[in-house]
Amino acid sequence: MNFTRWSARLPRTQRRSAARSDRAARRPQPATGGGSVPAARGERTDPSAVGEPPLPGTPGTVPGGPPPAAVPTLDGLSVHDVLGQVPALVAVVYGPEHRIAYVNDAYADLFGHRTRGVPAGQALPELRELGLLPLMDQVLRSGTPRTVKARRVPAAPGPGPDAEAEATAAGRSRHGYYTFTCSPIEMAAPVPEPARATAPVPAPAHEGAVPDAAARDTAVLDTANTADAAVTVAAAQATVTATKAAAAADDAADTADAEPVRGVLVFGADVTDQVESAERLRASERLQRETAVTLQRSLLPQELEQPDDLRVAATYQPGGKDAAVGGDWYDVITLGAGRTALVIGDVMGRGVRAAAVMGQLRTAVRAYARLDLPPHEVLQLLDGLAAEIDANQIATCVYAVHDPNESRLVYASAGHLPILVRDPDGTVRRAAEPTGPPLGTGGWLHTSGSVPLNPGSSAVLYTDGLVERRDKDIYDGVAALERVFAGATGTPQVMCDRLLRALGITAAHDDDVAVLVLQHPARSGHDAELFHNAALELLGGVEAAPRARAFASGVLASWRFPMELRDLGVLAASELVANSLQHGTPPMRLRLRRTDRRLIIEVTDGDDHLPRRRRAEPVDEAGRGISIIATIASSWGSRRTPGGGKAVWCEFALPAGEP
Repeated sequence: MNFTRWSARLPRTQRRSAARSDRAARRPQPATGGGSVPAARGERTDPSAVGEPPLPGTPGTVPGGPPPAAVPTLDGLSVHDVLGQVPALVAVVYGPEHRIAYVNDAYADLFGHRTRGVPAGQALPELRELGLLPLMDQVLRSGTPRTVKARRVPAAPGPGPDAEAEATAAGRSRHGYYTFTCSPIEMAAPVPEPARATAPVPAPAHEGAVPDAAARDTAVLDTANTADAAVTVAAAQATVTATKAAAAADDAADTADAEPVRGVLVFGADVTDQVESAERLRASERLQRETAVTLQRSLLPQELEQPDDLRVAATYQPGGKDAAVGGDWYDVITLGAGRTALVIGDVMGRGVRAAAVMGQLRTAVRAYARLDLPPHEVLQLLDGLAAEIDANQIATCVYAVHDPNESRLVYASAGHLPILVRDPDGTVRRAAEPTGPPLGTGGWLHTSGSVPLNPGSSAVLYTDGLVERRDKDIYDGVAALERVFAGATGTPQVMCDRLLRALGITAAHDDDVAVLVLQHPARSGHDAELFHNAALELLGGVEAAPRARAFASGVLASWRFPMELRDLGVLAASELVANSLQHGTPPMRLRLRRTDRRLIIEVTDGDDHLPRRRRAEPVDEAGRGISIIATIASSWGSRRTPGGGKAVWCEFALPAGEP
């Protein structure tokens, strides 16, 4: 509420208003336009006496208050006074040779005193070292200011020989950083000093000297009376003063007529604190990124498992230079019986959370792979787990299984990019489109597909960072990868490096990239002798067991295994066949396979009930076969086959140096 407006209606306010009006009328009024504050309504005096009210924002005087204080001006300060107090470095040079006109105290304290009038190339070597002399030439020619940022400048030497050690011990830097700005200026032309007008001075008396005119005048003054001498001296002083004034006027006229001198003002601002803070920030960012990349790499396999029948290599390239790593991962898992699982995936988003989800999914994949499930069932389990880990995180994944006996790659894809397979003749084929949506979406039944992988073929699994670009469709990138992959040769590691280079993946790439390359080599000569397969169809009844033992003994003898390993292999084949005959259904088959590192024995049948190891009681006549297998073999396992049925297998590691 505005009390000033309504004060006239309150009791006894009229009398106070009248008293204030009388005092205001008796007070001296400022001149028109003085900017006084107008009185409240009911207290306003005649506008003609006080002038117009001041504009908003202009200073004024309050009625009855003290007069406004006088504002000081800078007219009494010289340029030397101002620049001498500036903590920055200031140097003024003039002419094409950049001769020194002025350096302030801060400049002299850092670089030492400089002689005026000397060219900068001789007296200011620090400007040459800082690269400012060419810049000053440009400024003088163009009349446009130029700036160089954060130039390193050595600090002034200390007063004692131990100044360096003392500064280091105190944590102070022995150098600083300055941002230099070179600005064009114009200065008044120098004017010669006028001849000084002085009163005549008598020459010293020498023996035999002839008095000159000045001496005679002085003698006259000395002999005159006091009043005449005073008048004469006053006249002489007036003449000298007039002469000086005339000379000063002539100098001012000459200065006004002279053409100004062009020069350069060099201004150096100390930015050491900012540069050191930025450096500390960059060091902190590098440390954070190194920590994030270390976390990411620690979640990836430190060393890939190398299957007997495949050559595998992988690479991971973190994207960008920030600390926000991605969620790309890959893995190679040996499943037993010569089969290998190959996995690659990508958690959407970046940061530690994406990396943590990736680590959990990778661990889960390895656990589900030990169950030796079909690829689509593994992804089905991962889909539910991803929704439980973080409902806001979505991941793509490809899970593929290679079986050397079938020369095929059976896979399931959850929203991931297609696998590329190159045949021995260089033809590149894409696997079918994803067989299901990304992990974490739920409500979808994944399916499996397959693609041939014959001896001599190669395949590549990759994440979208390899082929995706902001200005292109992602499938254009896949087509480019096909062309590059068709001509890529060499070992898997060499192929990984070539794919990255050919697609322009550098340290500055803005997305994480994971690539997994596998080769199914075509062996010949001595290498082919180390890989053999032998199979026997188990037909008939109980007579199938003795035939299986005879077959295993002959095959192992032909492979020149030592007697001890041959006996263990025959025993394992006998137990697996007996178990299949008792609990399985036709068709049944015994398969023996040797690699350069192990002997694999596998029996398949038409029943899908998987055997398990159990403790047999002393009176039990059965139930000891799997326990015997687990005791004598290096490893064993079972899995369901795609067409219905199961496969039970065991492995024996070959002795070192076994041919």
